[in-house]
Amino acid sequence: MVWRIVVCCLLLAGQGWAAGEVDYRIGIGDEVEVQVWQEPDLSRVQRVRLDGRISLPLVGDVMAVGKTPMELDALLEKEFARMVTEPAVSVLLVESRSRRYYVVGRVSQPGEFAMEYPLTILQAIARSGGFQEWAKQDQIRIVRQQEGQEVMLTFDYEGLVKGNLAKQNILVVPGDTIIVP
Repeated sequence: MVWRIVVCCLLLAGQGWAAGEVDYRIGIGDEVEVQVWQEPDLSRVQRVRLDGRISLPLVGDVMAVGKTPMELDALLEKEFARMVTEPAVSVLLVESRSRRYYVVGRVSQPGEFAMEYPLTILQAIARSGGFQEWAKQDQIRIVRQQEGQEVMLTFDYEGLVKGNLAKQNILVVPGDTIIVP
């Protein structure tokens, strides 16, 4: 059982779910709930704005993007401590909206999809309803951001089904666009 967890983590680390990313990092568009114990007027649900911040009473705008919920807990406790005696803050992820991928082209249901769990290119295509009749299944492309550059990856469904190209069935990374011509 332990080796499966290690293998899973290694696979995730090699596919854009970075090794240091075991803890969820808050992103733009995510919805978080900030609870301040015994201070209901300070507690609220907030959507992370495009500038990466959330707005809270007494502390104003606070940078949330890139932090884990626990890191944001600690930061908010320090901020609230200036005005509230011994604040106990909890940050909960209500809805993950920052991790999305897109499937376009000749699939049954193109569009934007939430990444609720790690999934492969093949699983993403299945989630979009599969191929339409004239889809070029051997010419699928994945547009991905890597180190500030846009790169184009290829995926040959027909080759995968024939058992030749299993290594190309990589994990989808947030922001990927899968193009099925």
